Amino acid sequence: MNLIPIIISGGCGSRLWPQSRALYPKQFLPLVNDQTMFQNTVARLDGLDAAGAPVVIANEDHRFLVAEQLRQMGRSAEAIILEPVGRNTAPAVALAALKALEQGDHQEESVLLVLAADHVIQDKKAFHRAVEAALPTTMEGKLVTFGIVPAHPETGYGYIKAGDKLIGNQGVADKTNEPESPAHDTSLTTIYSVTEFVEKPDQETAQDYLTSGDYYWNSGMFMFKASRYLEELKQFRPDILAACEKAMMVQNPDLDFIRLDEDAFRACPDDSIDYAVMEKTTDAVVVPLDAGWSDVGSWSSLADISEQDELGNSVQGDVLLQDTTNSYVRSEKKLIATVGVNDLVVVESDDAILVAHKDQVQDVKKVVESLKAAGRPEVNLHRKVCRPWGAYDAIDMGERFQVKRIMVKPGARLSLQKHYHRAEHWIVVKGTAMVEIDGKEVLLTENQSTYIPIGAVHRLENPGKFDLELIEVQSGGYLGEDDIERFEDTYGRA
Repeated sequence: MNLIPIIISGGCGSRLWPQSRALYPKQFLPLVNDQTMFQNTVARLDGLDAAGAPVVIANEDHRFLVAEQLRQMGRSAEAIILEPVGRNTAPAVALAALKALEQGDHQEESVLLVLAADHVIQDKKAFHRAVEAALPTTMEGKLVTFGIVPAHPETGYGYIKAGDKLIGNQGVADKTNEPESPAHDTSLTTIYSVTEFVEKPDQETAQDYLTSGDYYWNSGMFMFKASRYLEELKQFRPDILAACEKAMMVQNPDLDFIRLDEDAFRACPDDSIDYAVMEKTTDAVVVPLDAGWSDVGSWSSLADISEQDELGNSVQGDVLLQDTTNSYVRSEKKLIATVGVNDLVVVESDDAILVAHKDQVQDVKKVVESLKAAGRPEVNLHRKVCRPWGAYDAIDMGERFQVKRIMVKPGARLSLQKHYHRAEHWIVVKGTAMVEIDGKEVLLTENQSTYIPIGAVHRLENPGKFDLELIEVQSGGYLGEDDIERFEDTYGRA
């Protein structure tokens, strides 16, 4: 048996704006501890003996974030499959299943553990116990979903109704035909049939679900044999399977990434694994999981799992509270002071501030939609932008000029490029820079500078062992990031 973790890393986390942006979403942010949510998901696999290196399904725009955050951990992926466009979880898992069946001598025994990159699980041991308890059932051809033991009547999640107990407390199949209420049994080997998946309920219905003890939150985590998932997908959504098979027929390895046939994947229907397979199959089972789970879907849910003071406040960064209760206040750069407020979320980033009532944090998504409609850059990027070679921070901008702080990692280099509308001055403030301008190279150290005229073909490289930092002053009639023509690029960008 070969257990392959599949980490689904799509989505933009718009309800966590202004921290989460389309090109730097919540899964790549350190929202809960010093590691990012994606890194926590990878680290959660440590100690799960059967698990191998993960397969990551990622957005094309996030590929370097995935690779860099794995590198920071000293980890590698079995594969990083790039989706040209988002098509929801059913096609994403199909791509992973097809990839799993391409490799190894035991393809038919390959079991996929499907995880989201942006979930929190506080009790790793309980998570491992649930996975290990479910493994024998997956080998029998069942499709496992992990149901979260509900802590309160939540209206923001879908639910799973559990049916008969299939495996009892001692790991013995239940021989009776009598339905038994799960009553939120979380013993190590308790597994139930699935009666139905239900949509997000209203408050009264959610309370009824909680009282009955028969319902679990739908976590969006699954486990099954790769071959079984494809069999069920072929039965219920053959159009999705056909599109994914066609997309996988043309795989283009690019550095650490696997690119698909873009036209074939664009033609794939959009559907979730729940709707496409799990709600239709007769082989779905649910394993209860009580492990401090959260999907961190909003600022209030992040506040719920954060440490709180005696007045119910959670703070991050430079924060001063006066007569403040039950609030979440997060600062990245500036001092935030609150006076006489209650039930607020206040979040500061490098270029935006959010103030919202806790009861309305779901509507942050509407702010993002308004920004998108207005063509505002704050919907996609932070002021600091990560690149495969390092990062830049736009620290000032005015008419016909822009100032950036640029950091280049040791051994990294930018593309060979030119600009048609702007000239650039570079001043080294830390480290050593190798600069190529129209075929001539010059080595610059701290306090030295150079000038790149409009239209000059140039490249910047860090030949040293430490980060290179420099100040770039751009001047010209147009300063957009799309004023660039690349001639060579280490990272395969167009």
